[in-house]
Amino acid sequence: MDTLVSTAEPPAVTHESGQSAVSWAAIIAGALVAMAIALLIVTLGAGLGLASVSPWPNAGASATTFGISTGIGLIVVHWVASASGGFITGRLRTKWAGIHTHEVFFRDTAHGLLSWALATVIGAVLLTSVVSSVVSAGARAITPVVGAAAQAAGPAASPLSSYDVDSLFRSDRPDAGANPQRVEAEAARILASGLTAGDVSPADRLYLAQQVATQTGLSQADAQKRVDDVIAREKATAAKAKQAADAARKATSELAIFTALAMLIGAFISSASAAYGGSLRDEY
Repeated sequence: MDTLVSTAEPPAVTHESGQSAVSWAAIIAGALVAMAIALLIVTLGAGLGLASVSPWPNAGASATTFGISTGIGLIVVHWVASASGGFITGRLRTKWAGIHTHEVFFRDTAHGLLSWALATVIGAVLLTSVVSSVVSAGARAITPVVGAAAQAAGPAASPLSSYDVDSLFRSDRPDAGANPQRVEAEAARILASGLTAGDVSPADRLYLAQQVATQTGLSQADAQKRVDDVIAREKATAAKAKQAADAARKATSELAIFTALAMLIGAFISSASAAYGGSLRDEY
């Protein structure tokens, strides 16, 4: 009797696991812990920050000190919160059996990074929602006020066009009996137009001096000096406003840089803490 020889190939043996390497339960738990600790530290930092500043001059922390403290505080918040969330993620994940220690280390660090990313995204979404709600409420509140102010302002709401109209009807002989309110409104438009352009022109200065001399009885020289003093004060005020805007720009830039640096530190700390927590989980 002939023996039948099977020519079929043996089934291939696979070592691929059917389960995902991502433990979402541990990741979500770590993200919640990180967010809670971050909220706690931010609340405490806000209280300490408000206690260190003062509206009185030469009292409380300076702007530089406050800015540096805020930057350091951001780094501390991300450091502590990310370390706690990453460690919780590493300790709570399921122990992987039958895989190389290098793969275990990679998975643990990846879990810590995912935990940090989830907490960051959720925190950003919540913060955006709160800010959007506040801005929307403020916009609804000021819309009626802005509309009423625009209606009340009338032609004064567009000083440049009104300035051009005023220039059409200027007279070399100012009227002493002119309506003071009309004269003051015209002077305001001339100043606004000149300061917007950078300076008030000599012709406008002379015209303003003539109007001031006619309305107040001052001499032409005294009226000219008064006009020059007012223009100098307005230019100084505008310069201070530009300096304040520039300081706010620099502060915002520094805050963004500190925030990005703190986030990078948080991502690294969360990954390292998860690897450490995972090693303790496997050991014990």
